[in-house]
Amino acid sequence: MKKQLVFIALFISGLGIAQSINDYKAVIIPVKYEFMKSDNQYRLATLTKFNLNKAGFEAYYTNEEKPFASNDRCSFLDLDVINQKAFLSTKLYIVFKDCYGKEIYKSDLGVSREKNYETAFNEALNRAFESVMALNYKYSGKVITSSQPVQAQSVRADVNSENNQSTVNTAAVAVSVPSSKVLYAQPTANGFQLIDSVPSVIFKIQKTAQPDYFIAQKAGTNGVMYKKDNQWLFEYYQGDTLMSEKVEVKF
Repeated sequence: MKKQLVFIALFISGLGIAQSINDYKAVIIPVKYEFMKSDNQYRLATLTKFNLNKAGFEAYYTNEEKPFASNDRCSFLDLDVINQKAFLSTKLYIVFKDCYGKEIYKSDLGVSREKNYETAFNEALNRAFESVMALNYKYSGKVITSSQPVQAQSVRADVNSENNQSTVNTAAVAVSVPSSKVLYAQPTANGFQLIDSVPSVIFKIQKTAQPDYFIAQKAGTNGVMYKKDNQWLFEYYQGDTLMSEKVEVKF
């Protein structure tokens, strides 16, 4: 009797997971997982897309054009492959997350004891995908849009005044630039890349000793990104003027 109850509970749980997956129309795949040294190493990105398509998903690489509108980003899942370090074996599992980073589904562990790295990683990934295949994915047609409204910020300039006379020191002026979109953080080896709803990579940020302080790059511009009063700021110099750009980030 106990075995029957356990089986029924697992069956109902499995249905719940499948329904959650079915609410998303497609999956976005990074071309380089955190444990990889180069893009598509061991052809894992290619193999991931192949298996997703085989399981019935639409799948797109992060650097590939996506067929969704600006408010449609949350109908796509983000996929990651995690390497669980083990002695004398390769162990991988697959994680699906929504646009806010919430875990929707985690696969069973795929294990390989092959000695050749490429063979082992390919075999482990294929075995991890067996539990994904068992979900029998089929898109439900549900439309999921971002519930986070984008609020425009006003542009202002802070000017130092001295002796009741307004004077401008260009090296000390911070010009606030409005935030125009919500960005989503994807982990990298040494920090994060911040992507928009296209998705395109807008920022690359690297960790420092301070948890809320990053070295940041945006379109060839170097600066810093830090959190102040629950607001992320990207600061950089434009000539002699210190620019401060407000950034909406979902980690």
